[in-house]
Amino acid sequence: MADRLQGKVTAVRGAVVDVAFSQGLPRINEALAIARGESAPLLAEVQAHLDEHHVRSIALASTSGLSRGGPVHALGGPLSVPVGDAVLGRLLDVTGAPGDAGPALPEDIEHRPIHQSPPDLATQHVKDERFATGIKIIDLLTPLVQGGKAAMFGGAGVGKTVLVMELIHAMVERYQGISVFAGVGERSREGHEMLLDMQESGVLPHTVLVYGQMNEPPGARWRVPLTALSIAEYFRDERRKNVLLLMDNVFRFVQAGAEVSGLLGRLPSRVGYQPTLADEVAALQERIVSVEGVAVTAIEAVYVPADDFTDPAVTALASHVDSLVVLSRAMAAQGMYPAIDPIASSSILLDPLVVGESHFGVATEVRRTIEHYRSLQDVISLLGVEELGSEDRRIVARARRLQRFLTQPFAVTEAFTGMPGRSVALEDTLAGCQAILAGECDDWQERSLYMIGTLDEARSKEQATRRDKHGASST
Repeated sequence: MADRLQGKVTAVRGAVVDVAFSQGLPRINEALAIARGESAPLLAEVQAHLDEHHVRSIALASTSGLSRGGPVHALGGPLSVPVGDAVLGRLLDVTGAPGDAGPALPEDIEHRPIHQSPPDLATQHVKDERFATGIKIIDLLTPLVQGGKAAMFGGAGVGKTVLVMELIHAMVERYQGISVFAGVGERSREGHEMLLDMQESGVLPHTVLVYGQMNEPPGARWRVPLTALSIAEYFRDERRKNVLLLMDNVFRFVQAGAEVSGLLGRLPSRVGYQPTLADEVAALQERIVSVEGVAVTAIEAVYVPADDFTDPAVTALASHVDSLVVLSRAMAAQGMYPAIDPIASSSILLDPLVVGESHFGVATEVRRTIEHYRSLQDVISLLGVEELGSEDRRIVARARRLQRFLTQPFAVTEAFTGMPGRSVALEDTLAGCQAILAGECDDWQERSLYMIGTLDEARSKEQATRRDKHGASST
């Protein structure tokens, strides 16, 4: 400690702490430890040099109890967090301290700084192995790939967190590797539910949970994704293991950055966001990459404020992802769960060279059919479906059946719906869509295709309905 810079607190304004150093200044993003009497030191991060002797820092925890004149020492580098097998199965905060009432981490545990440069472009590698999820509409229209980045965009209450939870559940058996979950600005209830669900499903021993909750200062919420990413990078680089990185909700990271920017006195940019928005998003997203032989696959939930998909934060995040899963409030209102918009959602991987001609052809035809139905909805609302031509009526009927076939019950919602979750292989999804597009289901009731797995299940429901009708008519 003797060779490190020593300073003292000169001002405390909420999460902003100004510190004076008599000799030299710590670097930007260097961590500071601020003494708090008997309590553990408060960690802060240098964000600005005010003059030759003063820096402005952002606290990573509550500044309650700090006083002017308190001793501060610079840690000589960025905040470092514990990594390695000891953090598996644990819930950590932004500084790497356990938050799950479990045993303390070993004192000799390895640490890794949260600020890192992404690997060189020459060493980055993209796998072409598809990431099967068992969710029909995702595997069909927005396929994921190992080592890719997928984002779930949606407003409040349309099912982002449920979808991320189902993806975790669906990949427990399929996915052999380490999972790192970053809860950014989440509610305490959601964190508690996530911990319990992972304990019950048996995946917790292969998972690290990193949380910066809503009640924590903006500095903590701002840096939580970097803490999770540093742990993921360790398992990728040092242990050569595939990593599944889940983040819920990345918009809260941007929101925390805007709060920090305001606290530092920077002039706001578009829609009140920080002027450094693009840089901050890129600094996070460009580190989520795969290197030769090992993949980091990211699945991110992104809140869309006021359902405005032109929001600067949303467009900045969307520019970095491979698969764009857009959740629609209109579809949620119709009970079409998962409420994924088949037209607005997209993936750069939906290419015949990647998924094959057959998959690409079915997905294109499904999109074309549903889009045609949507273009006729105003006419149907005004005049009724009977006023359409025979070909249009046939397309509308098939589009409605496709929409219902692409719904499915989730395992994570079974307690609420009473329906056991379904996981559907891609081959079954393609076969079901081809059958509907070919007209095999034209005389089926739409409800037979709603909230089922494979087409065989729908066929059984249809046959049971017909038997019931036949029995009722004969009596």
